[in-house]
Amino acid sequence: MPGLVHTDHDLPGMCRFKNRGGCKFLVTQHRAAFLSVPEAPSGPITLVLLPGLDGTDVFFRPLLDVLPEWISPLVVQFPLSGTHEYSALLVMVRNLLVEAQSYYVLGWSFSGPLALMLAAAEPAKVRGVILASTFVRPPRRIFAQLRWAAVTPTVWMIRVGKRLPVWLSRTSTDRLRQDKTETWKRVSARMIAARIRMLLAVDARLLLKSCPCPVMCLAGHDDAIVPDHNVEEMARIRESIRIQRIVGAHFAIYTNPAETSVAITQFIRGEDR
Repeated sequence: MPGLVHTDHDLPGMCRFKNRGGCKFLVTQHRAAFLSVPEAPSGPITLVLLPGLDGTDVFFRPLLDVLPEWISPLVVQFPLSGTHEYSALLVMVRNLLVEAQSYYVLGWSFSGPLALMLAAAEPAKVRGVILASTFVRPPRRIFAQLRWAAVTPTVWMIRVGKRLPVWLSRTSTDRLRQDKTETWKRVSARMIAARIRMLLAVDARLLLKSCPCPVMCLAGHDDAIVPDHNVEEMARIRESIRIQRIVGAHFAIYTNPAETSVAITQFIRGEDR
């Protein structure tokens, strides 16, 4: 039922979930470690975080630990069943944020196009867009021609292939191993396959070009999943886009949360003057 429910996940800080329109909305309260960033604004700033293919809060947790207290993070979690088309997710997210007056939005990986869609749909609310390790077209063009192969058995085999190195090379107490295991348990291969088919058909170039608010592209130096030509394409499409590179690969916002937090806060402070 819609309303407040308590999470059963061991997250740092205080948290609660809201359910609206089929989307799960994680409201968190955190206290960050000191970071060398510009002076905080006079009031709290809301940052909406849209997840990657897994659709959960899991890979945002290290970042939530270090965001400064003047940023109020709202993490959207996608439903585990139903349609996963971008248009349907947009309706869910807008319904979820109906009471929010203004906010910045970060779209990670799969959710980059969704963040641009939200900015276009809510120009009076969205104050800035952060595109993290993401794309406006399929990140590798050849994959778009193989959209038919994004089916549950194929995705299941790929997940197993990726799971084995994590299990074999890391201890049971390793955070990445624990978090990967949690997402594998919570999100089915069928859901992942459905989202892959959606991203292989997306084209958000016009949305990026016409985005009514400032945009920053946050990219890891060594991202093999979303190669650098995606960043270059975004820079060609929108000359005013701010490109910020940080140490790390596709999961840089997870493995390098401190540098991610600095980049986010500098972007927000730059636009909030």
